[in-house]
Amino acid sequence: MSGTITLPSLRHLMAADRSRIEEITRAVGVFRADEVPVALEVFDGAVAGSPDYLALGAEHAGRLAGWICWGPTPCTLGTYDLYWMAVDPARHGLGIGTALIGEMERQLSGVARLVVVETAGRPDYRATRAFYQARGYHRTAVIPDFYAPGDDQVVYVKVLPVIPSPARDLLSRGSTSAA
Repeated sequence: MSGTITLPSLRHLMAADRSRIEEITRAVGVFRADEVPVALEVFDGAVAGSPDYLALGAEHAGRLAGWICWGPTPCTLGTYDLYWMAVDPARHGLGIGTALIGEMERQLSGVARLVVVETAGRPDYRATRAFYQARGYHRTAVIPDFYAPGDDQVVYVKVLPVIPSPARDLLSRGSTSAA
């Protein structure tokens, strides 16, 4: 890298991005082999237009360098889950993850009231947990041995500002208004 920071450009993901999404997700090095197909399934749903998943990619220096996927949490009003986020390890520290999470929050502004992130408690996830904390996410729960023996689930949440709007009454996906 030259020392000059170039902000990533964000864009919608396409089916043609699938192999690069897999490459990035595997390269991060913390996801188990059985988790990668789940990430790809969520990616496939997002690019197919599923209302359950929304996804964005970040390009840096002309190449897809990271991705994020989120969606409404079923049976809640205004709660969204951040399902997946991964940034090419060769591009960590360039603001790509920050840009992705910031854009997700911007898109959820006025729609979501709460974003939930579930991540692992293993030592190799220490930087991931610090990333969320540095962006205003607060640890609210730890479930011991959730993912595997010795691998806790750590839950972070961020309350988004409420913006008064008629749309606020239609927080849940699939809501309709009576005439």
